[in-house]
Amino acid sequence: MDTPANEPTVAPPATHAPPASLKAGVLLALAALGVVYGDLGTSVLYAIRECFKPMPNSLDPTPENIISVLSLVCWLLTLVVVFKYLVMVMRAQNHGEGGILALLALLLSHEEQESAGRRFSRRAIWTILGLFATALLLSDGMITPAISVISAIEGLEVATPSLADLVVPLSVFILIGLFAVQRFGTAKIAKYFGPIMLGWFTMIALLGIPWIVEHPEILAAVDPRQGFGLFVRSPLQGFFLLGALVLCITGAEALYADMGHFGRRPIQVAWYFAVYPALLLNYLGQGAFLISRQGAIMEIDPQGNYEVINIFFLMAPEIMLYPVLLMATLATIIASQALISGAYSLAEQAVQLGFSPRLTIIHTSADVKGQIYVPFVNWTLMCACVLLVIIFKASANLAAAYGIAVVGTMVITSLLYFEVMRVRWSWPSLVACFVLILFLVVDVPLLVANLTKLGTGGWVPVLMATFIFTLMITWRHGKAILNDPSNTESFRFPLKLFVREIAETKPRRSSETAVMLTAIEDMVPMALLQSVERTQTLPHRLVMLTVRSLPVPHVSDADAIEIRKYEEGCYGVTARHGFMEEPNIPRYLEICTRRGLELDPDHVWFFLSRMTIMTTGKTPIAPWRKQLFAFMYHHARPETASFKIPPNRVIELGRLIEL
Repeated sequence: MDTPANEPTVAPPATHAPPASLKAGVLLALAALGVVYGDLGTSVLYAIRECFKPMPNSLDPTPENIISVLSLVCWLLTLVVVFKYLVMVMRAQNHGEGGILALLALLLSHEEQESAGRRFSRRAIWTILGLFATALLLSDGMITPAISVISAIEGLEVATPSLADLVVPLSVFILIGLFAVQRFGTAKIAKYFGPIMLGWFTMIALLGIPWIVEHPEILAAVDPRQGFGLFVRSPLQGFFLLGALVLCITGAEALYADMGHFGRRPIQVAWYFAVYPALLLNYLGQGAFLISRQGAIMEIDPQGNYEVINIFFLMAPEIMLYPVLLMATLATIIASQALISGAYSLAEQAVQLGFSPRLTIIHTSADVKGQIYVPFVNWTLMCACVLLVIIFKASANLAAAYGIAVVGTMVITSLLYFEVMRVRWSWPSLVACFVLILFLVVDVPLLVANLTKLGTGGWVPVLMATFIFTLMITWRHGKAILNDPSNTESFRFPLKLFVREIAETKPRRSSETAVMLTAIEDMVPMALLQSVERTQTLPHRLVMLTVRSLPVPHVSDADAIEIRKYEEGCYGVTARHGFMEEPNIPRYLEICTRRGLELDPDHVWFFLSRMTIMTTGKTPIAPWRKQLFAFMYHHARPETASFKIPPNRVIELGRLIEL
């Protein structure tokens, strides 16, 4: 008999071996540059402008304040990106994978030596935090493409002011085109992402250097005392400034989320040798440019209205405006592509971990496993992005909605990482608390400052995240009730007792082999019992198949299947897959055949239990949540498609369930 069900083994960690050569390492770092750093790299388009935008409690752009703001930018990049993510958080890998759901899976896969009630309580808290962070990331995925693309196209207002009215239509056109081509996959064009982003970072560094040379006093910003001095001089203005400063670290979570694609070392190499110096040079150059204008942040547009200047594009020589505009557009499209692909991966992981109904997931590359396309997520994101551009009309307006989702995710990452240090790695509580405090000293002020933007647009990501979180938690709760063995409406009969009854009643046996999918190992669903009772016929061989998703990225063939043999031609089979894999019934049957249980997908019948959910039961759930779960359940992707079951070999057994 195979490994017991409660002691599953998994594939060896998918660690990334060191590159075989220096050339291979450079190419991997270049690929990481193209995928990982798009969001961080395009923040230069709008971050500094938002720091000095005239508004209540804003800072006057005096040379002293400009240097202080740039000091805070430099040290935020260092503390958040370098210390928090590159040095600390990326240590928490789940078999090579990173991201908030991988961090949650690390905790959920760990069995604490505590009472069941206490363990359940902690797991529930972890799950809620992880799901809400996932919802925040998905809501961020709706805002990032919108603000990135529109901020690049706004360069037209600088290059040709008469084309200002085309900014919104062009942004909408580019976004629709970007989402429309997703179904073709990005495998063919992704190889150009790295070189383009390398050109982008080279360009923004070169834009900043001449202004730094002209005003070298801006280099005083590398002194952290300059940043702290701002809070001493103007504590209130400094606090509200944090709401804009968060824009310079948007995309930091992508470093961790994309670790599974590239490994930790290439992401670090790309940061230290390209991204970090380029960002610092450009941000310092923007500060020097403002000093050269004596802090003049406003100008009159062609219609005679005052507006905030576009610092980034005004830094460029006039002859270079259109090339800079083209590079900015390409960079923002790549940044959006990376985040869209990340949203697909989050959706896939949510399905595999049981937090979402089954969705159509299309693999767009035969060579690259991570290249997927999720139509429902794609068109939802597209509609949200287009609406945001049409409603907010300018990146300055969208910036008010940006930041809360980013910092909220950072705070939850800090809390879950603290639990990993304490529970998974058994670090001393004092050390774990010290690291957590270092994280929260930065995270919490940023979060509180961004909460002040709730009334001016910050409510958008919060509302979207709350809606997504409600969907996930409702699905998880509803499925748990349906699969609860104590629920009489979902009654199942133990296979061991079913075998005993077969031996006693001797029903007529047909020549077929039947595979019955069941949510709980070795339990016969009521629908099958009723079918046998009506027909008085039982297949010659009966396999009760349970598909389990494990909180690890991948499961090897050797550990994917567990077979339990009973009398009377009955078998219990547990199939396991990682949360980065799609369940594949034909593959599982092929493994069973190699193990001695011959199951040809073209010569077996698959019995699926399909329930019709009624919301008139007495289950203690709010009526609106019952309605929501029933809607999601009836519109979920069919199991035949999700599990790759041949549709012409399926028999569905229906049953009415009152929730």
